[in-house]
Amino acid sequence: MYQFFVEPSQIQDKRIVITGSDVNHIKNVLRMKIGEEIAVSNGVDNREYRCGIEEFTEGEVICSLRFIKEEGMELPSRIYLFQGLPKADKMELIVQKAVELGVYEVIPVAAKRCVVKLDEKKAAAKTGRWRGIAEAAAKQSKRGVIPKVHSVMTMKEAAAYAQSMDVRLIPYELAQDMKHTKELIGGVKPGQSVAVFIGPEGGFEESEVQAALEAGIEPVTLGRRILRTETAGLTVLSWLMYQLES
Repeated sequence: MYQFFVEPSQIQDKRIVITGSDVNHIKNVLRMKIGEEIAVSNGVDNREYRCGIEEFTEGEVICSLRFIKEEGMELPSRIYLFQGLPKADKMELIVQKAVELGVYEVIPVAAKRCVVKLDEKKAAAKTGRWRGIAEAAAKQSKRGVIPKVHSVMTMKEAAAYAQSMDVRLIPYELAQDMKHTKELIGGVKPGQSVAVFIGPEGGFEESEVQAALEAGIEPVTLGRRILRTETAGLTVLSWLMYQLES
């Protein structure tokens, strides 16, 4: 079943109005017909609104509400992925898979070892692209919200943004003690917010790691092997998803 996002104001009692680019997608790409059922989310209340297509107009798809699925698809905790900017198009894959795994926000981080250097114009274009990927992934995975992709932050800005979060982790190749990692992941409780800091290719510089430790961000190991930047964050997200949904 296809899923679409609308603003809360577009859900009016038992009438739901879809506008924007989704109209063309429903009418001309999916070629859906009157009476077919779709799922709609408003990105706020984690409900799934099941509705049937009633009418096509010039710029709208008008639907009637059939029932509301109260149990949403969101994790019981909000996970924030602070991702060091990787090379090439790896960020697109990271955003897509992180959304599928339940991340709440993605924060691109311009760490010192990042090969990619984005000026303001390029950063804005890239962020727009990543947000589009996040929305498509949210629809595909039946999410109740579209995870936010922030504008690029410095490591200092990222650490400050994470300051109020309950659990803050930074995988680090010099960290050991897998038992400690298991305890931290296993100790995450529903309702807690979790920040995960992932370095770019080459990892974070020692000074960045030291600053993170001084800010109370916990170093963890991901095992004996060195993982690529596009693998490391998804590994932690998978562990967290298992912990929170098991």
